[in-house]
Amino acid sequence: MAPAQPRPTLHLSKVERRYPQGQGFLEVLRGADLAIWPGEIVALVAPSGTGKSTLLHVAGLLEKPDGGEVFVGSQPTASMGDQERTRLRREDLGFVYQFHHLLPEFSALENVVIPQLIRGLPKGEAEERAKQILAFLGLGKRLDHRPAELSGGEQQRVAIARAVANAPRLLLADEPTGNLDPNTADRVFQTLVSIVRASKLAALIATHNMELAARMDRRVTIRDGLVVQLP
Repeated sequence: MAPAQPRPTLHLSKVERRYPQGQGFLEVLRGADLAIWPGEIVALVAPSGTGKSTLLHVAGLLEKPDGGEVFVGSQPTASMGDQERTRLRREDLGFVYQFHHLLPEFSALENVVIPQLIRGLPKGEAEERAKQILAFLGLGKRLDHRPAELSGGEQQRVAIARAVANAPRLLLADEPTGNLDPNTADRVFQTLVSIVRASKLAALIATHNMELAARMDRRVTIRDGLVVQLP
């Protein structure tokens, strides 16, 4: 038997997405194609209004495409029901946003433990994994600190730890360093790269920071509803 061919972690095939507008529709994605492979970091660089958020929402199974298909590994997802899409998001996808969205009443450790408990891991196992991830990200001495007691860069690193706590295959990040000063943004970006490389994740990172985008494996943009490779 021939060995199985490698598959991209994320594959958008001829994806269409449109929204009602007046008497017609606003076509945002018009047959977009994109493949991201394990361990690959792809920068999504696009002006506001071109469909960047829509692409991330479709890739993250937060919105269903109006046409085409979204594969996570070998699984087609366009026809999945809400419950199955929620399960796939919980188990295979991680999200990092511009604002950390940490739960303010819980410690750094607890913020990383909670998504694992939701998935069904035993508390002891979840705590041990959370400690390992936070230590890897340089936060081993900040486990008991609440978000208000952490710096902006530390908050965002906890958010990254939370995003990867359930060992997802795909990480989606929307301007993850947008609220940070340049030096802190660089440290957080290095943290993100380190954990993607160590975990062999695939990552799609939307950013306006062209310096950071240039340090990723590939850069893509959106033009006329299509994903276009940048030099």
